[in-house]
Amino acid sequence: MDCLTPEQRHKAMKGNKGKDTKIEILLRKALWHKEIRYRKQYRIFDCHPDIVITKYKIAIFCDGDFWHGKTFERYDVTTNAKYWHEKIKRNVERDLENTIELRDNGWTVLRFWETDIKKNLDMCVEAVLFEVERKKIKKTKICLKYKCIYAIITIVAGYSFRVSCLVS
Repeated sequence: MDCLTPEQRHKAMKGNKGKDTKIEILLRKALWHKEIRYRKQYRIFDCHPDIVITKYKIAIFCDGDFWHGKTFERYDVTTNAKYWHEKIKRNVERDLENTIELRDNGWTVLRFWETDIKKNLDMCVEAVLFEVERKKIKKTKICLKYKCIYAIITIVAGYSFRVSCLVS
């Protein structure tokens, strides 16, 4: 039995935010301090990742433990249990659909659980930095243009320089 009146329950549920949650803000601030620039709630196809690094095609989702099904079994949902089980199940299915769609279109998808962000923020930031560095190395190109070879070499330490030489 619910201990709140319908009006109180409505007000409590209305307060659940879908964007700019505490865990998103926590991760965004940590990334910003590491000089990672991003967009928030940027639309890609049919989904809105919490954090998007467009330069490297990285989509980051900050998933709440309850809403995305990690700890749903631990909660004793007695009021309207069937509805909540279906709701959480659909959220998990949508997460999978979004991940597949993004990956099929060349995006790297990172998903972090709420508890991981709260307890291991440094590890989450390091995972993002690792992907950024991996994408930087992948962008290393050698181009032939106007009888010159331009090699853009990116070093993992973050230094980049351009080497050009004339082809005879």
